[in-house]
Amino acid sequence: MRLFIFLFIVILLEVYSFQLVRTLSRGHWWKWIYLAVSVLAIINVILQFTWLNPDRSQFSTVRDFSVTFMLALLALKSVFILFMLGEDIYRLIEGVINSLSRKREPDQTFFQGRRDFIAKVGLAVAALPFGAILYGAWRGKYDYQVREYELSFDDLPEAFDGYKITQLSDIHVGSFDDKEEVKYAVDLANKQQSDLILFTGDLVNNVATEMEGWEAIFGSLTAPDGVYSVLGNHDYGDYAQWESKEAKAANMQQLYKIQKDMGWRLLLDENEKITRGSDSINIVGVQNWGGGRFPKYGDLEKASAGLTNEEFKILLSHDPTHWDLQVKGDDRKYHLTLSGHTHGMQFGIEIPGFIKLSPAWFVYKKWAGVYKEANQFLNVNRGFGFLGYSGRAGIWPEITVITLKKNLS
Repeated sequence: MRLFIFLFIVILLEVYSFQLVRTLSRGHWWKWIYLAVSVLAIINVILQFTWLNPDRSQFSTVRDFSVTFMLALLALKSVFILFMLGEDIYRLIEGVINSLSRKREPDQTFFQGRRDFIAKVGLAVAALPFGAILYGAWRGKYDYQVREYELSFDDLPEAFDGYKITQLSDIHVGSFDDKEEVKYAVDLANKQQSDLILFTGDLVNNVATEMEGWEAIFGSLTAPDGVYSVLGNHDYGDYAQWESKEAKAANMQQLYKIQKDMGWRLLLDENEKITRGSDSINIVGVQNWGGGRFPKYGDLEKASAGLTNEEFKILLSHDPTHWDLQVKGDDRKYHLTLSGHTHGMQFGIEIPGFIKLSPAWFVYKKWAGVYKEANQFLNVNRGFGFLGYSGRAGIWPEITVITLKKNLS
């Protein structure tokens, strides 16, 4: 159903944009070149995900280029259409007002001149997202950013004042095409010299075999108190075709083993205590629990078994919608929840302290960065990897470093 809705929207855009191009071309032949490129781009993407390249779990140069080019075209057309639609609406209102006031309308030369000017401005502005998407696929997807936050708590145990945590999320290893760039990012994460590394799900796109050849790189992640992880919605193999239930279950066991062999402690609705002398904090890991159409495997009650309301807790929960729907209202009080999942849609505009915009805003209330409510914090990591669109533009891949501080005021 989602595919049909997407195709319907794309077709509407194509019909309207072609009418605009046909009008602006004034009978020139290049409008047919435009139409051919647009139609072939759409057909190619459909074929890349069906007949030509049905296995979506592994990287494919042709498929990723096809998706990137179509998204760049859609971005260009969408911005251009907004300009021209505004001109059409303005012209309609202007015509109605002139008709009601019996005022003589300007001749068509005036309208055509204004329309040509707006079209040129629209194309110039539309070239920005078009170029950004292409750049994001070329360089942006490996432009790793370290984001640092200092979070203060009244009831943080004293021994953990200054405790550093590195959070990674949404690796999506099957999408990568450059091991050196990924190794650089893993080394960058280790250079933060955090006390603990926490991974909040989506290690793979669909199947455990994507990790073949990557175990040594991600197994090199190290911290004094270890590496803890949870599962994301993609880790369960729900988006792949399986010969049997047994094959899917075997894939799940293989992913468990891979994480264990890398030295990661995978928390499956479990919690573990980290101690410093007589003080301690608790790492709580819940399986994926998502709002809307996403699966709800997690059991927060089970994950928190044995913990009191007063103990300091850090919750790993892949999907940030879990925080609003269950976590922040729980009496146990989860001081800090770490999530990912949204990727920030891998596209947007961010200027720290000034602006943070992304299409993710239309889908998620909390889609990137730190949020605070009821003396509890949520951090939504923008993701380490990428999926679908093989790039990042404006919303860069992220390594989060959080320092816990005791509030002394």
